[in-house]
Amino acid sequence: MTSRPQTMKPATAAKKLGIYLPATPESFQSGVVSRDELNALQSDPPEWLRSLRQNGPHPRPVVAAKLGISIGGLARAGLTDALTTAEIEEIKASAPSWLEHERATQAEVRREAARLKAEGR
Repeated sequence: MTSRPQTMKPATAAKKLGIYLPATPESFQSGVVSRDELNALQSDPPEWLRSLRQNGPHPRPVVAAKLGISIGGLARAGLTDALTTAEIEEIKASAPSWLEHERATQAEVRREAARLKAEGR
């Protein structure tokens, strides 16, 4: 009995890499990714992956993290599409009121989670 290498769909691999699947090369989108290939991409990323990570477009979880808010906060602000690093920096620079509100909400959620953890819940 021979073991087959573990593979995953491109969407799963993109999620694990923290990248926006539609921005990846067609060869990545149309194939399957083995565990070894994923490890190689993580340890020695090709130029396209380095560029995507640096410039975007970024998926919503990455956008939310870069803005310091939740994914729900992005939705409440009407941001449903992937954003580039430049677009994220533009939002940060303009400091809209919704961003400050969502950051405060996120900070409160984190404080509450820390309090509950400290209480052993």
